[in-house]
Amino acid sequence: MKNIVLIGMPGCGKSTCGVLAAKTLCMDFWDTDLIIQKNENMPLQKIIDTRGNEYFSKAEETACLSFPFRNAVVATGGSVVYSPKAVAHLKENGAAVYLRISFETMRRRIADIEHRGILLRNGETLEDMFCERQSLYEKYADLIIDCDGKGIEKTVSEIVDTVVKYNKTDPV
Repeated sequence: MKNIVLIGMPGCGKSTCGVLAAKTLCMDFWDTDLIIQKNENMPLQKIIDTRGNEYFSKAEETACLSFPFRNAVVATGGSVVYSPKAVAHLKENGAAVYLRISFETMRRRIADIEHRGILLRNGETLEDMFCERQSLYEKYADLIIDCDGKGIEKTVSEIVDTVVKYNKTDPV
């Protein structure tokens, strides 16, 4: 089966749903945010605060390029779409699944913006970031799942069903 590469806004459920989809499909699970934290030995927000956005973006790209993900569900950081090189690597053997949510849903789900590790560029607001990234997620997505108003189990079920169908029509 192709890898499942989850992309989407902060708070859309990539990590939470990704690990459950991996369990359901008997696949490995990787979270690129955790890879970054391990590589840098500090939380995401501290990397952004102490080393800057450019450094963080490079660390994210390095984390994505450093693994030959196989038979895996990969939860990416929300800003991965700023690196075409990282996205291309992740999609080499995988289908990018965009977990789409509205701005209102994202805002409601993100409780602690100051410590979450969200890459905002040069005074960019959360809404600015949302508008910019939305088109990038759509550009890179092989599959799109609307997640507004859905619980974790429903979203996981849709990820699994959608990817299984996709793999039947586009085998590796």
